[in-house]
Amino acid sequence: MIIGITGGIGSGKSTIARALAARGYAIYDCDKEAKRIIAEDQEVQQQIIALFGKEAFVNGVYNTAYVASRVFAEPELLKQLNGIVHPAVKADIERSAIRFQHSEFFFFESAILYEAGLDGICDRIILVEAPEEVRIARTLQRDYHGEATEENINKVRARIQAQKAVSHRPSAISNQPSAISHQLSAFSHLLVVHNDGKASIDELVSAILKDL
Repeated sequence: MIIGITGGIGSGKSTIARALAARGYAIYDCDKEAKRIIAEDQEVQQQIIALFGKEAFVNGVYNTAYVASRVFAEPELLKQLNGIVHPAVKADIERSAIRFQHSEFFFFESAILYEAGLDGICDRIILVEAPEEVRIARTLQRDYHGEATEENINKVRARIQAQKAVSHRPSAISNQPSAISHQLSAFSHLLVVHNDGKASIDELVSAILKDL
């Protein structure tokens, strides 16, 4: 069973993924593996070079700063870059899932699961949600050493709003009395995890595994 884990910044999706890994489950980290694919997959590299020019790689190493500057100047290039990387990641997830086909569950984590079209390969999707102020506090602790200055708070809030603007995720059920709620999506049964800090991560993971 292929299970995708997604959620916005500060929702706690990575914490839940790590807790599942600690219990022995296979976890595919899309961000990490996308970087590996770009570094190793020659076909992907050639497509990126065709899009950005030879400067996209320096001595065989992906020139992140150059590509980022081009994407910032020409946003349409980001869509084209995603059109190269996302299908490659999707195919790699499917290959990895085959290697774990005798396991009960195969999990992958992606902040852009819906945007990358990965929902179509999922048997189940875990959508991790949390109140905005909780997400801000967590992100401040992780990215800004806990410094809750007005500038840092505004930066985090802007990142959250930016994610909302481009997200294709379904809206979570709010004000649920339980930590886990259920929705039906077009391709899979959706588990909405309310990670507001009231239940421990271990309790949430136990509830998730029970409900899958």
